Amino acid sequence: MTSELLLEVINLKTRFHVAEGTVYAVNGISLSINQGETIAVVGESGCGKSVTMLSVLRLISIPPGEIASGEALYLGRDLFKLPEAEMERIRGKEIAMVFQDSMTSLNPVLTIGRQLTEPLQTHLGLDKQKARQRAIELLELVGISDPARRLNDYPHQYSGGMRQRVMIAMALACMPSLLIADEPTTALDVTIQAQIIELVEHLREKLNMSVIWITHDLGVVAEIAERVIVMYAGFIVEEALVDDLYEEPRHPYTQALLAALPRIEQRRDQRLRSIPGAPPNLLIEPKGCPFTARCEYGFEHCLVEMPPLIQVGTNHQCACWFDLSAGKPR
Repeated sequence: MTSELLLEVINLKTRFHVAEGTVYAVNGISLSINQGETIAVVGESGCGKSVTMLSVLRLISIPPGEIASGEALYLGRDLFKLPEAEMERIRGKEIAMVFQDSMTSLNPVLTIGRQLTEPLQTHLGLDKQKARQRAIELLELVGISDPARRLNDYPHQYSGGMRQRVMIAMALACMPSLLIADEPTTALDVTIQAQIIELVEHLREKLNMSVIWITHDLGVVAEIAERVIVMYAGFIVEEALVDDLYEEPRHPYTQALLAALPRIEQRRDQRLRSIPGAPPNLLIEPKGCPFTARCEYGFEHCLVEMPPLIQVGTNHQCACWFDLSAGKPR
């Protein structure tokens, strides 16, 4: 991993103004990724993982969405201040995103070949023949057999795993510096999941690409990431190197997530652990720590002030008023 900073997000706040009120989706997120690094962004559904990345790429609908504050510095340039034409050049060419539902992300009435060659002609200026040849190479790269023939097929003629491979091929078409993978294995069976994870890891090494892997599954994180960011209710609650996070989680939410993972040594009559309660209502402006109502360590101060991310170890930060390792409030 090189030390060159590729993307830095500073104090990002994203809101959605809907009929019921304002949804506080992302609440002051700051994160960064270096060239060639893989980070995982983890948290349950609705915690703001995808909205954070869609905001960075300016892909949220405005209105009802609004980027209320923050910066997204890509190689030093603030993406939020660039003209739309410049953003269109960066999206797909330099930063690419793979979405979780390949069936709705691919156009059902266009052939796979058409959908693959279009970005090559738009962003790289390739002629029709060269774009087709490159598309064949890309399908081969992601493990689609007989790629020249399969270019003429439509999305419904591919299996779920193959469609996800096509989505990865499309994302890699212009050799981006950063790939954002938004739960790309969620709808796939375990065997295909493992193949997709292995494929992304292989391509990352081959292309020296940075990867942000968005997931709610802590089980896959150890295989792919060097660093993990844990999100809850639009906040980052913990950030650590992957080994440190598994060995010593310092936030009660991370601890509860890891405790809920099924284990090989678990007896068949043992119940899986779950986190009691439900996530907070994001229509209510956050005040204090959003995990307090579900936290066994919560006390009065947690209700009135959101804890900042503090250093709890080398490359390890946590936002909690309770010190788990000491067993007492900070």
